[in-house]
Amino acid sequence: MNLREAFRAGAREIAANKFRSALSFTAVSVGVASLLYTMAQTRGMQEALARNLELMGPGRMTIEKKRNYVSKGLSSGLTYGDALALRRELPDLFMVEPRTTHWGAKLVHGRSSVDGVRVAGATPEFRKRDWVYKLRGRFLNGWDVEHRARVAVMVEPAIWIKKPFWAKFWGQDDPYELFAKRRDLLGQRVRLEDSVFTVVGVLTPPPRDKDPRWESWSTPNVLVPVTAYQQHLAPGQGDPDAVDQILIDTGSERTLASRRKQVEAILKRRHRGEEDFEVKDDREAIEAKMEDMRKYVKAGLALGVVALLAGGIGIMNVTLATIFARVREIGIRRAIGASRADILAQFLLEAAMLGAAGGVAGVALGLGGLRWLSGLAGSRDVAEITWVQCAQGILLASLVSAAFALIPAYRASRLDPVEALKAE
Repeated sequence: MNLREAFRAGAREIAANKFRSALSFTAVSVGVASLLYTMAQTRGMQEALARNLELMGPGRMTIEKKRNYVSKGLSSGLTYGDALALRRELPDLFMVEPRTTHWGAKLVHGRSSVDGVRVAGATPEFRKRDWVYKLRGRFLNGWDVEHRARVAVMVEPAIWIKKPFWAKFWGQDDPYELFAKRRDLLGQRVRLEDSVFTVVGVLTPPPRDKDPRWESWSTPNVLVPVTAYQQHLAPGQGDPDAVDQILIDTGSERTLASRRKQVEAILKRRHRGEEDFEVKDDREAIEAKMEDMRKYVKAGLALGVVALLAGGIGIMNVTLATIFARVREIGIRRAIGASRADILAQFLLEAAMLGAAGGVAGVALGLGGLRWLSGLAGSRDVAEITWVQCAQGILLASLVSAAFALIPAYRASRLDPVEALKAE
């Protein structure tokens, strides 16, 4: 069979029945677009996970107060002393960072003030993980923590490169954001609650739509030495030595399990047998989030497969209708020497061309939809579609269409030439 002539015949048939052809590959295009978006989202999730694990460290765990725990009066709870004991007894740990946060502090500079500021007590080890900032001035150091220095590092509000639609209606409800945009506080004195702090550094986070961290929303507005926090900001909030959490990184995923047991043993001893704390594997938390996202990906994949199957069924119906309308043509071709394989190949090729057209339309729909949806939601977890994926989508659409047209094409090839020539 002459392939060039077969392509021309297929193209003529598709062009002669534009409306019917368009209807037949619409479902195919939707399926291809859905599959492309699913592949982009899956790849984006994998890249986001890799970036997160690199930032958070391979052996990351978080120690927090156990929720709804009723104390027996033997333990003082999670304290800064616990962090010092862990650092002293397990000196090979890459990071031991105690942190405590006040979510509603009042910040005053000159005659201006703002409420609802998130102030965190931290140590220099804050820089070891999740560091995505540009720093002006200096960061907290060991001397600051040891001497309870009243110094502060301000965190500037993150900007958008391309603001999603929902952010345009969100407004600037964060008073600190408005406050910080008006002032460069480096080197200035500010009052946090009733204590004056000197701003020694300013951190600039990456744009919100480029921030690789999953929980960037919880970034504090101001960082102060944890000891200064306990002395000047914690009074009236319970035990002044208490911390909200201790962030640990063992430095290696292989040592995570063994170090976790050692950490739990040390804390249980210091808390006099009370297990009023819980140690969480941060990687498990990320994997749980990834599993939730995989459910949505599977739903998109199922939608794409169903749409492709529906498109294949539509192309099968079109092929059947085409064969019914071209019975006499089939008889003439058989009479002048066309073999059954030629007839079979002709209809399979036409179906594959319809599928390819649907694949091309699906690629265009997928690229446009991906760009629109990514901008709409401000998603950071959707990767770009590559030309290889586009080619795979078109090829898959062609194969599915040809597969569904196989039975009608086989029936056409089995028509008796004499009977076919009698058809009107």
